[in-house]
Amino acid sequence: MHHPVLANVIVDLFIKGGPIMWPIAVVTLFAICVFIERVFWWLRFASKRSPKQLEEVYEKLEAGDLAKAIEQSAKSSDPVVRMINHGLNHRHTSMQGALEVAAGQELRDAGRFLSAMDTIVTLAPLLGLLGTVTGIMGSFTSIGSSELAVEKVTGGIGEALIATAAGLGIAIGTLVPMNYFHSRLAALKFDLEAAANNVLILAAQHGFDKVGAKTTN
Repeated sequence: MHHPVLANVIVDLFIKGGPIMWPIAVVTLFAICVFIERVFWWLRFASKRSPKQLEEVYEKLEAGDLAKAIEQSAKSSDPVVRMINHGLNHRHTSMQGALEVAAGQELRDAGRFLSAMDTIVTLAPLLGLLGTVTGIMGSFTSIGSSELAVEKVTGGIGEALIATAAGLGIAIGTLVPMNYFHSRLAALKFDLEAAANNVLILAAQHGFDKVGAKTTN
């Protein structure tokens, strides 16, 4: 029952905000799409994580059973375990390099669109400021005309305030999830680095990183 009223208010504010509201609307739509995509990506990512599988791979490596470690890690959908599998399969060339490449791929996927969100946080207030300038300019133009129209003056000021509020609202609404996604990315980076270091230590203990290393007990 209240939805049509709310929609009318939004449309009214959009119109009163002036022409700058169109690029602001485009930025808003893009921000919403990016937010939804990232939320679903991290939900899928969380469902793939498996600390149990990671511990099982560690146990096989610690026991010196490289073949089992490769077999178990190959069946996992956990990004950290996938990185380990990539490193174990390329141990004869450069295990450390292979781990870094695999970790980089996981971090690249996890950090997707973060730069776009950062751009939105910067761009939205600037668009609002542009709307402020154009609105105030409209008010001064009305004041300088032969017919002083109070409605035009207040309309220009209203346009300036609406555009500024819209720009700041988008920036604030994007900044909070962006910082959250950055924190999740930092946590993933720590997990990948810790796992890579553990694998390199275990590999060095059993000589798995050397050419001709055995793959079975």
